[in-house]
Amino acid sequence: MNQETLRQVPGSAYLFRVRLSATRRGARLARLLTERQLDTWGVLFGDATQVVAELASNAVLHGRVPGRDFRLRLKLDPGPGSSLRIEVTDARADRIPRTPDPGATDAESGRGLLLIAAYADRWGVDEAPAGCKTVWAELTVPGRGAP
Repeated sequence: MNQETLRQVPGSAYLFRVRLSATRRGARLARLLTERQLDTWGVLFGDATQVVAELASNAVLHGRVPGRDFRLRLKLDPGPGSSLRIEVTDARADRIPRTPDPGATDAESGRGLLLIAAYADRWGVDEAPAGCKTVWAELTVPGRGAP
């Protein structure tokens, strides 16, 4: 696990980045590290950890390539109307997440993206270098203290 926490100049964004193994343990660690980092920044982390848990789980389940890790990045923009951007980058750009058909209530998978859509203000997918993809979500941050 390679972890990097960066604190920018006061008034600008706070960043946290970590590379984790594409395993169930790595996905669980992503959630735990998110809780710890957001607590350090004084951010209420309930919704954010649910989003991280789902994105990390998807990276492990659907984006895994043997021998390659996934990356978690958190970016907190302070100030009024603070926002948190969560990014999870995995090694499978060819597997783009899609929300399930609303009529398919008996589907065995796909509900996680509905959870992300419910918790996040916005979410999407971007191409990343080296045949990777980044799935991201942005949340408004309530009750933030000073980091």
